[in-house]
Amino acid sequence: MIFELQGRIDSNNAARLEQALLERLKAEGSAVILDAAALDYISSAGLRVLLRVRKSCPDMQIVNVGPEVYEILEMTGFTEMMQVEKAYRIVSIEGCEVIGRGAKGTIYRIDQDNVVKVYNDADALDEIRHEREMAKLALILGIPTAISYDVVRVENGGYGSVFELLNAKSFSKILAREPEKLDWCVKEYAAMLKRIHGTVPPRGKLPDSREEHLELARSLQGVLPEPAARKLLDLVEAVPCDEHMIHGDYHTKNLEFQDGEVLLIDMDTLSVGHPIFDLTYMFTAYIGFTELDPNVILEFQGYDAATARTFWRRSLAAYLETQDEARIQAVEDKAALLGYAYLLSRALRHNEAETEKGREEFAYRKRRLLELLDKTDSLLF
Repeated sequence: MIFELQGRIDSNNAARLEQALLERLKAEGSAVILDAAALDYISSAGLRVLLRVRKSCPDMQIVNVGPEVYEILEMTGFTEMMQVEKAYRIVSIEGCEVIGRGAKGTIYRIDQDNVVKVYNDADALDEIRHEREMAKLALILGIPTAISYDVVRVENGGYGSVFELLNAKSFSKILAREPEKLDWCVKEYAAMLKRIHGTVPPRGKLPDSREEHLELARSLQGVLPEPAARKLLDLVEAVPCDEHMIHGDYHTKNLEFQDGEVLLIDMDTLSVGHPIFDLTYMFTAYIGFTELDPNVILEFQGYDAATARTFWRRSLAAYLETQDEARIQAVEDKAALLGYAYLLSRALRHNEAETEKGREEFAYRKRRLLELLDKTDSLLF
């Protein structure tokens, strides 16, 4: 039963509202959804009506709630007692520039000052709340980031989270259009990564990336030869638990330069763990996904595979604070080992090996993983 609330609900009409609601519930005998799109105000008398009606209908929902009424419901605890859904403004992303793309969504610039992250999941409100909490946590801990100030509906369906990024440029765009700034990008990129890895969030606030990689290694049992599969699992199990923050999707589209400050975005992948897990995803972003098809990096980041390779190696050197090629290569091999394992597991989840191209990629990555397992005794560095 959908019941529309309109205008003001106060002591003058609360009793009539209650009677009307209960009569319809008695007649229709179903759950009730209160549509508050046209509701301007509700007083304490109206709130008490909602509480009494809820006794007859424990699953009562209130939807399309405007900001003023939502604030009242939130302040009085109703948003914790029942499902209350805000009325979201609608935005269009048609023709908007894509400035970022991740596993869970795509970021579009909707005007000069603002961007919107549109989530792949059409019912992504829980994901949006999670990312907003992660961004707030990171900011409190000293990681500069953009905070979402609005949740919107996207014109063609789904939800988005709006951020203010005034005249910001991603590192991807800088590398593509201003290649002379590569060294500056490397320096800032490595500095931010160190800042992330030097941060310890409150215990229990973030998931443990080690558990994710253990599941990944288990998913390849039966896919790899038994000794190799066992060794992969042993290597991940030998990585100690680590309470330091990692980003989980750290690439140049997720760093923005705005008003002289570098900002980290796309915070839904934050977790804790050993730095090798962040380097793993960096390797896949710059090398793993693109080495068999150089067009992938051009489409994803906007610069070519040679730039990606150069940026990855120089960033790794800056992060490790060394120019020793043997050390850099040794750490890259560890990241690549887990990177190929991740790509194989991903291919299995998404049935990517069902095409000829997918089978070729799967065979290549499996071969490289086995080669790296043969010469790797530890993922630590």
